[in-house]
This record gives sequence, structure tokens and C-alpha cells, in this order.
Amino acid sequence: MKTFTKTLSAFFMALTLLTAAGCASTQKHEGTGEYVDDSILTAKVKAAILDDPALSSAEINVETFKGVVQLSGFVNSRSDINKAADIARNVNGVTSVKNDMRLK
Repeated sequence: MKTFTKTLSAFFMALTLLTAAGCASTQKHEGTGEYVDDSILTAKVKAAILDDPALSSAEINVETFKGVVQLSGFVNSRSDINKAADIARNVNGVTSVKNDMRLK
């Protein structure tokens, strides 16, 4: 009976370690917690851009990976590009902004 218990304990320990390793992040893949954090950052940046009446937020796409926000889409002027980037930089939790927006 002791052998069965030890085997069963070892199995569950190995299963737990494999599960934890599967949730860990790498340079190209986010962990579960990072994915949730990035989703929240994306929502905060979108809301901040939406609050600015001068920007057409429907044409600005926001994606976040490990705190780095990428802005893409089309805007009317160079000042709109700079304004959207500044808004994104000022959101708490954003580490940097990659600006890929283009003029119409």
C-alpha cells in the first residue's frame, strides 16, 4: 500500500510541475498572468484613446505584448499619430509604445 501511495504522490507532483511549466512565459509566449495584464492594458489604452474626441478610435488598433503597446491603423494627421502615442505612453503599466500608424 505504501508503494501505491508513493507512486500516486509522485504522479501528482509530476503533473503539477508540468502544468506549472506550461503556464510559464518565454520571450515569445506570454504566461497566463501576463496575458490577463496585457488585456487590461489594451482596454485601458483603447479607453484613453476613445476619451479623446479628436481621435477616430475606430481606426486605431491597439495590441499589447508583455507591456509593449503596438498602435496601428490610419489617422488624419501627423499630430493624431503623436497624440495617440502620447496617450498610450501615459497609461499606467505601459513599458513602451511601438507606433505603426499611417496617414490616410
